[in-house]
Amino acid sequence: MADFVKVIIVDFWRTTAEMSPYLLFGFFVAGILAVLIPQRVVARHLGGRGVWPILKAALFGVPLPLCSCSVIPVSMSLRKHGASKAATIAFLLSTPQTGVDSILVTFSLLGPVFAIFRPVAALVTGVIGGVLVNFFGNTNHDNDIPVEKCSDECCGGGKLGHRFLAGMKHGFVTLPRDIGKPMLLGLVIAAGISAMVPDGFFADQLGTGIFAMFVMMLLGIPMYVCATASVPLVAAFIMKGLTPGAALVFLMTGPATNAASIITIWKVMGRRTAIIYLISVAGSALLLGIALDLIIRTVNVKEVCGMHRMLPSIIGHASAIVLFGILAYAILKRSKTSH
Repeated sequence: MADFVKVIIVDFWRTTAEMSPYLLFGFFVAGILAVLIPQRVVARHLGGRGVWPILKAALFGVPLPLCSCSVIPVSMSLRKHGASKAATIAFLLSTPQTGVDSILVTFSLLGPVFAIFRPVAALVTGVIGGVLVNFFGNTNHDNDIPVEKCSDECCGGGKLGHRFLAGMKHGFVTLPRDIGKPMLLGLVIAAGISAMVPDGFFADQLGTGIFAMFVMMLLGIPMYVCATASVPLVAAFIMKGLTPGAALVFLMTGPATNAASIITIWKVMGRRTAIIYLISVAGSALLLGIALDLIIRTVNVKEVCGMHRMLPSIIGHASAIVLFGILAYAILKRSKTSH
């Protein structure tokens, strides 16, 4: 038992040290983005019909570090500020799947192919969903939501120094507070999988074809898994025999959907839009999962899906300590505020 616990602790710390430098940098970039891209700029570009607003909405969403729950109020705000329904859905689809923090963590744990393919997949999903809503999701009541005027409070304003501090607070307090607990849980589960599950388990039980992708899709759609916290979990899955394509399906459906977000979209934007949303996520995940497996067949999987040690180990260990300090501060501050 002691050896088993030791293996879990060692694997937990090893994974954390590997991803911490990239995650800390991702927090910083996320804060900068909050300063450089105020809400009024986003909202101004997402109005009107056609493919261009949809493409811009999906592109805006890719780098933003919002999970499938936190993206809901942001997207509804954009909708009230004049974004079209199609652009709103494109933003809803692309945003929670990835972000600057999760892209960097994906690179550190899964390699450059995954790190490039994942945001591309998020963009493609957003565009497909937006186009489908543009053609099939609009109703006669599409413009019933009143457009609100944008204020400095909601859209960003004030002196650059104040905005920079607000951005750093977002990057190093708000964001860690939102993803801290699920990320730690994902690390613990990943360490447990590495210790308990035998090598090749997923390949033996699920196979390496479309069936494994269907299973991961059915597992991912109702779950709440944030884009960053899901990465160490998927890394453990791959090490135990899950194909990269099936892993991508989980990385897309888990962060992009959960029961709460689906119900919210159903009530706020209508049944037809919610169904299109689900079809877009599921269909895109399966097709892109198949495409990723086809790409990786020509590349050594160990080189594609593995940790990339580009930094000295001392930096990783020091970053892990800093990360735990930031997470502890953010989580404890949230607990005190709630009382």
